[in-house]
Amino acid sequence: MGMEASAAAAALSALGHEPRLNVFRLLVRAGPEGMAAGEIARAAGVVQNTLSNYLSSLAQAGLVISRRAGRSLIYSVDYARIAGLLAFLVEDCCQADPLVCGPALARIGQASDCR
Repeated sequence: MGMEASAAAAALSALGHEPRLNVFRLLVRAGPEGMAAGEIARAAGVVQNTLSNYLSSLAQAGLVISRRAGRSLIYSVDYARIAGLLAFLVEDCCQADPLVCGPALARIGQASDCR
């Protein structure tokens, strides 16, 4: 079953704030191994408590996940959830016309292969 509209709206809302979007894109670039919270704060140029709010919003929207590694929290993108969001956004693309949808779907496919 695909993503529901309410879940997609929550994810898009979390990404609709430029600093959170920047943190999300930083984590996308980091790949599945993710980044420690302190590392994210330094790379994004934000203080730890602000970053904590950003990561909390992204996690509540299902966009990022965390795991403990020793004393650090490691954050990474939930690629399955992102794939679901992208599929939701294009599932009714131009009545499945491959001339219109093909390039967009191919690009999404390339992005999902980077995992």
